[in-house]
Amino acid sequence: MPGRTGSGAGAPDGQEATVILERTRACVDPELRAAVDSLPASMRRIARYHFGWEHADGTPAAGNAGKAIRPALVLAAAAALGGPAARGAAVRAAAAVELIHNFTLLHDDVMDRDTTRRHRPTAWTVFGDADAILAGDALQALALGILAADPHPASAAAAARVAACVIELCEGQQADTALEKRGPAEVTLDEVLVMAEAKTGALIGCACAVGGLYAGAERGRVDALDAFGRESGLAFQLIDDVIGIWGDPRHTGKPAGADLAARKKSLPVVAALSSGTPAAGELAELYGRPFAPDDLDRTALAVERAGGRAWAQDQAADRMSRAMDELARAIPDPESAGGLLSLAEFVTRRSN
Repeated sequence: MPGRTGSGAGAPDGQEATVILERTRACVDPELRAAVDSLPASMRRIARYHFGWEHADGTPAAGNAGKAIRPALVLAAAAALGGPAARGAAVRAAAAVELIHNFTLLHDDVMDRDTTRRHRPTAWTVFGDADAILAGDALQALALGILAADPHPASAAAAARVAACVIELCEGQQADTALEKRGPAEVTLDEVLVMAEAKTGALIGCACAVGGLYAGAERGRVDALDAFGRESGLAFQLIDDVIGIWGDPRHTGKPAGADLAARKKSLPVVAALSSGTPAAGELAELYGRPFAPDDLDRTALAVERAGGRAWAQDQAADRMSRAMDELARAIPDPESAGGLLSLAEFVTRRSN
């Protein structure tokens, strides 16, 4: 395993990543707050609620603004290739990436009709669809504005990469919503893997690539960082889909089995449906009818018996192996890559 560097060196598995994430949040949050505070009052209120900084009535809150994984990857990649100075110069870019991530969350919650995020009602359930969508649009504009105003020589290339990533994210979300309109037997595993890379892997890859750009890395290394992030992101999504079915709501902040109740064609579900087992037939029958609360345990068991859970866990490990190959190509020195590796391990070893 590559060596550890920086704050938290030599720490047990997971502890270094926690230190990195806490340090990231400490330096990125002021940039995020300044950006959000520049919004008109109507959208500022929604954004501050979404980030957990305010309650719905506008009073201060000490909520959960998320783990800051994507901005942490920006800063870790910059530090790995350019040292502390590059990391410091990339803070604004890291904030921009986090704004993009939250733009997608606001929109996804509306489209997926998710009612809970980070242990509280989603923004659209509080403020309505239109206001949540507009707040998300504003966050995207803020992100690109931060990059446009950044005097760093890599900011233009970073803005172009982020803009291309947003288009890919939209493509992935469109594919996701289109897949949900098709019958269980009409969706292939390859289609869902492509969709998941666009929806999740693209932004994680972009975060790593932006960090490389701010470190002045050559094109080959930047592209390898992007590939590392995409493979890590797909592993992340596979584990997230497993948690979406079997995770503990006390930790996930979402109702138990929410993905099954919504008849989401997540990766474990589609793998199970494609298995050709008797349990796959039972699952197809369950997914082909309206959800009833009594179906939840039966559906989760059918996914597991058809091999969906084991496939997703095995596939996540395979994707992480590919990610490590790309990381070695981008950063041959294992010691320098320690922060990125810690973050990748952190997001793919979650169990809830």
